[in-house]
Order: sequence, then C-alpha cells, then structure tokens
Amino acid sequence: MTASQGIKYKAEPADQILVTPLDSLTLVYQRRSGITHIVAEPAPEILAAMGTDAMTADEVAQRLAAQFDFDGTQAADIIAARLNELADLGLVERCHA
Repeated sequence: MTASQGIKYKAEPADQILVTPLDSLTLVYQRRSGITHIVAEPAPEILAAMGTDAMTADEVAQRLAAQFDFDGTQAADIIAARLNELADLGLVERCHA
C-alpha cells in the first residue's frame, strides 16, 4: 500500500480548461486562474481519464491501463507523482478519503 492510496484527486471541470496539443507537449489553459500550463505526457491523458470522478492514483492507473497497453499496478507510483504535480499546478484537487 502506497502513501498516495488514501488520497483522491479530482480534475478541474472540463468546461474550466482548454486543452491544445502541440507536438509532444500540451497547453492547458485554466479559465479560473487565467494561466496556461505546458504539460507533457501522461498529464493530458490523466486529466482525460479522470473526467469528473474523484480517483486515487491506483484507480487512474487502472483506467489508463484499460485504454493503453501497460500494467496499471506498476504505473500507480508514476501516476501518483504526476497527480501531485497536477495538484501543485491547480489542475487537480487533492481530496482526502
């Protein structure tokens, strides 16, 4: 059990962000703050996979594993690190379970 398993994350509502892919990077404009964030994979995929659900890193990893060909259990720690980065940017919110 990882330390991040008790933490759920909720993505910024889809109508509050504008996502624009640019080659290997993606611009995410956050209407609430007026800030444009430059992110790389897998951040845009994480945001898309979360939708409106509050999810743990393990849940996000399993949802992404269903879409892409990888082992979700091994990816959970990587996803947790990216979720923490997205939370620091304000693109997801930490919700303690």
